[in-house]
Amino acid sequence: MVFRAGTAVDAAGGGGAARAGRGFGGGARRDVVRGLLGSFAALLAAPACRPTGSGAAFDETYRGRRIRGSGSQVTVDGRPLHLMRRADGTWLSMVDHYCSYPTPLEAARAAVDELGPAELLPLTEGGLHGVHA
Repeated sequence: MVFRAGTAVDAAGGGGAARAGRGFGGGARRDVVRGLLGSFAALLAAPACRPTGSGAAFDETYRGRRIRGSGSQVTVDGRPLHLMRRADGTWLSMVDHYCSYPTPLEAARAAVDELGPAELLPLTEGGLHGVHA
């Protein structure tokens, strides 16, 4: 088919105009159905793409420190360890911003490794903040 002035003309030389007024949108309905089916398939696959297992509760002693938590709420020896989730689904902690870990528990273990045996996490509630004159 060849399109001329908004109508489809048979390229084989028949010269007969196909349905006038359809122009370039001859398969528009078919394209819409394909797009809807593709979107529906993507929605069905989306839950399978989400990481799982990061919300499980844990409570363990690692190198003499008690790590407790669930999801992004983690404490080390009763003090909060702030975790951030990256766009790729991995986790990093306020103690170690340079490495990512697959789970919050692994990020907490790495923070314990970084802190060492004597150092404690700073208290983040209240306290002395800002400039004092």
